[in-house]
Amino acid sequence: MNAATGSEAPLPDDRPRAAHTDPATDAGDGADVPRPALVRYALGSAGMGVYVTVPGLLLLYFLTDTLGVTPWLAGLALLVPKAVDIVLHPFVGSLSDRERARRGTRLRLLTAGCALAPAFVALFAVPGPVADRPWAAALWVAAWFVVANALFAAYQVPYLATPTDMAVGYHGRTRVLSFRMVVLTVGILVGGALAPLLAGEGDSVGRYVAMALVLGVFTVVFQYVGIGGVRDLLPAPGPAKEAGDRHGPALAQVRDVLRGNRPFRVLVSCYLLVSTTTHLVLAGLPYYARHELGRPGFTTVLMAAFVAPALLTTPLWFRLSRSWGKQRCLLLCQGFFVAGALGLAAGKAAGPVVPVLCTLVLGVCFAGLQLFPFSMVPDTVRAVGGETERTGAYTGVWTATEATGAAAGPYLYSAALAVGGYAAARAGEEVTQSGGAHTAILLGFTLLPALLMTAALAVQSRYRLDARFTKRR
Repeated sequence: MNAATGSEAPLPDDRPRAAHTDPATDAGDGADVPRPALVRYALGSAGMGVYVTVPGLLLLYFLTDTLGVTPWLAGLALLVPKAVDIVLHPFVGSLSDRERARRGTRLRLLTAGCALAPAFVALFAVPGPVADRPWAAALWVAAWFVVANALFAAYQVPYLATPTDMAVGYHGRTRVLSFRMVVLTVGILVGGALAPLLAGEGDSVGRYVAMALVLGVFTVVFQYVGIGGVRDLLPAPGPAKEAGDRHGPALAQVRDVLRGNRPFRVLVSCYLLVSTTTHLVLAGLPYYARHELGRPGFTTVLMAAFVAPALLTTPLWFRLSRSWGKQRCLLLCQGFFVAGALGLAAGKAAGPVVPVLCTLVLGVCFAGLQLFPFSMVPDTVRAVGGETERTGAYTGVWTATEATGAAAGPYLYSAALAVGGYAAARAGEEVTQSGGAHTAILLGFTLLPALLMTAALAVQSRYRLDARFTKRR
């Protein structure tokens, strides 16, 4: 009986390969990995956490409630740049693999990605004449979003290839990613808590620019620290060589890795829904706090409740996964996330305590929703012998999936606002929202993410690879 499929037939990817004869690739818990280097590597995620969080949390709100852009146009301004990422990230992944094949390292791309901070500031630094025209403001934000996303990909894609490039096993990869997840949480918390405080209630573009400058400096400092960690974790590069035939056109590699690796295909499909859901919650949080709870300043409180639990629960999820396996823990996270999202529908009627408690539930689940899928990606690559040569292709597809979800979530929420008749406003304007707009704000923040996460749980239940790894232990 095949433990992965539940059938007698072998997996197509189970042909014997030399890569599986090396115990270092499939065994060990990563305890021998130098902790200082691991910490430096993980610190690179602090800067990434800021960029992942702040545009997702504030950019839609910045467009609709500071620049006066209508919800449907604001949604498009965020969606179109992310659509570019569908092609961009796999291309960066292919380029990353070529760099490693020729130079033995991916560090040049990582260093290029450190130019992200100026582009991040430019996102919010909309000139006065442009800000006076909502369509021009939307175009400005969209154009700089493309630039910032490209620089983010240049760093994130090779950075996420590191755990697969390392010679650690099933639990070792979770350990490496658990360090990253804890620091990523710090970055998300810094971005999610400080950004609303620094930007105020969106009363001026200048406040947003000051916020971006502070967090941009934070981002670039930790990016450089992360590069040092990557350099220390991986072996010294060997002599330069020409890339092999496996490094074909980027889109062809996307087709190959999705077609030839079923566990990865299932994981990607599930994570698209997970990423869409979590980014929808981020985008909707300022609207929910202001219009449903009547507490605009509560955005920081709810953001902290959503992110802070990961600092404590990530190590606990790691320990639990050693007994239960990653798949069971991930399904548990998805199920409780659905319950927490539905609980938020109580809104102001339940007082402030219930929304905070429900958001804490989402935060505990969010830790696992980030830790387990990311640590399962190297599992899917290692399960197909020889695929480590194309690690960048896998991480390119993965980060493109994450970027697609980051666009789809805010777009779905903006669509809900548009359907409900939400009225956009310029900085300093007071607008009374209709009953339909309030309904859209509430259901878009509660019922819609619950439905999306339910779909993610259904897709993830088809993942069978974890049974193979846990059976070996």
